[in-house]
Amino acid sequence: MKKAPLIWTNILVFSLTFLIALIGVPLYGYLYGYSAAHLVATVLALGFAGMSITVGYHRLWAHKTFEAHPILQFFLALGGAFALQNSALHWSSDHRVQQKLVDQNDKDPYSAKKVFWYSHIGWMLREDQRETYDDYSNCRDLQKNKIVMWQHKHYLSLVLITNFGVPLALGFIFNDILGMLLTVGVLRIVLSHHFTFFINSLAHIWGSQPYTDENTARDNAFFAFLTHGEGYHNYHHSFAADYRNGIRWYHFDPSKWVIWTANKLGMTKKLRTINEITVQKSLVSKDKKLILDHLSGELDDMAADFKQKLEDLSKLFDEKASAVMLKARELKQANAEQKKRIEAELKQLRSSLKSTWNEWLELTRMAVKTYELAH
Repeated sequence: MKKAPLIWTNILVFSLTFLIALIGVPLYGYLYGYSAAHLVATVLALGFAGMSITVGYHRLWAHKTFEAHPILQFFLALGGAFALQNSALHWSSDHRVQQKLVDQNDKDPYSAKKVFWYSHIGWMLREDQRETYDDYSNCRDLQKNKIVMWQHKHYLSLVLITNFGVPLALGFIFNDILGMLLTVGVLRIVLSHHFTFFINSLAHIWGSQPYTDENTARDNAFFAFLTHGEGYHNYHHSFAADYRNGIRWYHFDPSKWVIWTANKLGMTKKLRTINEITVQKSLVSKDKKLILDHLSGELDDMAADFKQKLEDLSKLFDEKASAVMLKARELKQANAEQKKRIEAELKQLRSSLKSTWNEWLELTRMAVKTYELAH
């Protein structure tokens, strides 16, 4: 099968920036040294570029998990150009294809089932022949967004202005133009690129799968630290409509915190979340499958008893969860006279569901302890 033509622009950008970051940055530091200003400026620039991808490209435009004020969109569009990861329209088109067709080698643009090199960076080094790029047909909604289309039209100019303008301005301010070009310019680009690329590659290889094992996506707290919260990738592939990736308060997800804070300041609205019951149903389904698969070869009475308890309790949980969700919908449609009664019924149903959820957790803990399951 004939290979697609190489994209020499991408090859040169990735190669030259990597070599300069690997050789030029430490050599300049050895000869002339760096100040605290270099470190702070590089970290802040890395954060701005990274957040523009995670908050803007990914959660706002690719998945539409919230709505943002035009001023915020403008700065996210600038930061996206600064991150040098293509326009928001092009990036979102790629990502929507990958999310829909994940792990399908011939359709997923950066399938993790291919070699690591391909999913990490190789897929960007050859011309992609997907017809999507002819008209971005999977992004009709974004084509109506004036800021997205403005950035797409002027992408190259914005890349040059931000990637040279910001380091040059900082260089003039701190009297070290070359040093800022090396750190805020080149080093920041390389780190930003590869931290993002880790989500396409390592986050489909290394980590846990608490919500689903139907695809290769993994949750990994280390990658969450590097990628502003994107490392909870198994959750994201299970519930892509959620503006959060890390759903627990202790999950490191600064992108979530920025979106939430912006909401309090009136800069974002209609934040979409997946309710806890839906998440719990997914966990029950995944845990049940894991344990039953492990016990499939067990023939003793204890294993048979475990299987039956799992089946009965998971069925009971589903029934109670459905009852709660049905009652919650009923409450929304109730009149003032009906609400008090329905609220009391809903409270009782939720309490019963919580009790069953705790029983489920206890049963799965017992299964893990008894059968040494890998979770």
